[in-house]
Amino acid sequence: MDGGAEITISTHENLGAIAEADWNACACPDVSDGGRPQDPFTTYRFLKALEDSGSVGTGTGWQPLYLTAEKAGQVIGCAPLYGKSHSQGEYIFDHNWAHAYERAGGRYYPKLQIAVPFTPATGRRFLTRPGHEAEGRAALIQGAVQVAERNHISSLHVTFCTEEERIAGGAMGLLERVTQQFHWENRGYADFDAFLSALSSRKRKAIRKERRQAQNFGGNIRQLTGDQIAPEHWDAVWTFYQDTGARKWGTPYLTRAFFEIAHEKLRDDILLILAERDGMPVAGAMNMIGRNALYGRYWGCVEHHPCLHFELCYYQAIDYAIAQGLQCVEAGAQGEHKLARGYLPVSTHSLHWIADPGFARAIDDYLTAERAAVDQDIEVLTSYGPFKTPHEEEHE
Repeated sequence: MDGGAEITISTHENLGAIAEADWNACACPDVSDGGRPQDPFTTYRFLKALEDSGSVGTGTGWQPLYLTAEKAGQVIGCAPLYGKSHSQGEYIFDHNWAHAYERAGGRYYPKLQIAVPFTPATGRRFLTRPGHEAEGRAALIQGAVQVAERNHISSLHVTFCTEEERIAGGAMGLLERVTQQFHWENRGYADFDAFLSALSSRKRKAIRKERRQAQNFGGNIRQLTGDQIAPEHWDAVWTFYQDTGARKWGTPYLTRAFFEIAHEKLRDDILLILAERDGMPVAGAMNMIGRNALYGRYWGCVEHHPCLHFELCYYQAIDYAIAQGLQCVEAGAQGEHKLARGYLPVSTHSLHWIADPGFARAIDDYLTAERAAVDQDIEVLTSYGPFKTPHEEEHE
């Protein structure tokens, strides 16, 4: 390794300009042992599926500008960088920042975003080859800021990064933001009943009642992954996705072609949980499978049945995680209703660079106050969690 060699930063308007082996050597070096990637969302195949399906690119507001750091002829780092013309599909909200900046006469868009589009899941955003972690990350941060400066871009945002990346970016002058989600943690449970035994009696009874209601919807619930997933299953998933997307976002982010590519390229990374009645799917949830976590992504239905959403999205996910020995379930953005179902609040992290010094100071003040509020919120919500207190444990 040449410690003194210069690092070259480059941007690429399509992923095909970067060798898949180079990208994955940085994004998922853990698959060299034949296992699953730690993060299924930063793999070459997932990001390429977004691009090839037209879910990102011209007309979407997500313009690829993938970043690479090269040293001595070897790619040592890369990052999923996009030019954004709006703030949709990010789940770390900066709409108020945009409105304030534009009311003051500035131009907030376009901006730069290092993220996995439409995916509120924590993972590394500065992807580095093993042995180049610190220098690769620093080069990518500096490179992204330079791209913003040279193109007179208002801001750069790094969303759902790891806590380690947030701290490192903060030390380099980026603004640090802390938000929250709800995750389920596997504490070595043998099965779902073992998980329930860790809950207070009242919460345990409530969950059992919800599961009975859901499973009495008049059909069967199936978990499908890999070759168990058939092409026709994607017709149902697309219908569910369109229905949910139309209600929540107005226009679904992913195209139909994405699900076709997912069947061909990604189905080993996917868990579908389908509720079928008379042989027809009436509701379903799509999850991505990582090495240590299950990531809940999309839910939808064509019939409403009591508690079926909780069963497919939360309880079946817990069942699968326990059976597969996964450490946690990340159930997506927001949702305090998850608390009563065993999902506790956790911190999520992002980094921000703002070109205008005065606006940056105002945002920094806001983020300082927000971090304190989020920390307090997590502490309070955790105290209201469903798990037994020491007093309850003594009396059971």
